[in-house]
Amino acid sequence: MRTAFLRHVRRFPWVTNVTLYGGLFAGGDFVHQWFSHREQLDWRHTRNVAVVAFSFHGNFNFFWMRFLERRFPGNSAGMVMRKLLLDQTTAAPLATSVFYTGVSFLEGKDDITEDWREKFLNTYKTGLMFWPFMQFLNFALVPLYVRTTFTGCCAFVWAIFLCFSRQSGDGTAGAALAWLFPPEEKFHYLTGPC
Repeated sequence: MRTAFLRHVRRFPWVTNVTLYGGLFAGGDFVHQWFSHREQLDWRHTRNVAVVAFSFHGNFNFFWMRFLERRFPGNSAGMVMRKLLLDQTTAAPLATSVFYTGVSFLEGKDDITEDWREKFLNTYKTGLMFWPFMQFLNFALVPLYVRTTFTGCCAFVWAIFLCFSRQSGDGTAGAALAWLFPPEEKFHYLTGPC
């Protein structure tokens, strides 16, 4: 199975990587909704997230990874750090901006930059606690032909956070942790039933 998958990725790198990335990113929205309000899933929101993921994020990531590898070839410490620095100062802010404005645009909001203005800086700072570690592994260990797929696996987790932040959070890790582990449930779990 693994051999067949890798052969398919090598034969059709763009289609495979972009499809997997987009599917994983949209899956992150589904998981967020499942845990937030599973009795009434909003499939339109998942569709909007998928459109942004397939049309921009997956494609951008695929070509971005190739650009970085051509510009800074190899996985020496210096090349990995150059790729990492450029990725976090250029691609990360762009991808976050496109997510907030793209989903708002597809939802038909009057002010498509509202979420971006309110949550971008917090989201970017939170991303700096997650993405540099993931991309370090990506640039140092993962072959180029599956880097977008690896990033998509990481983006699955990130999309859960982004969808939470966009719908009810403020872009901070603290708000996401409070959503995952509500204080009263944690206390009840530790103390047991009365």
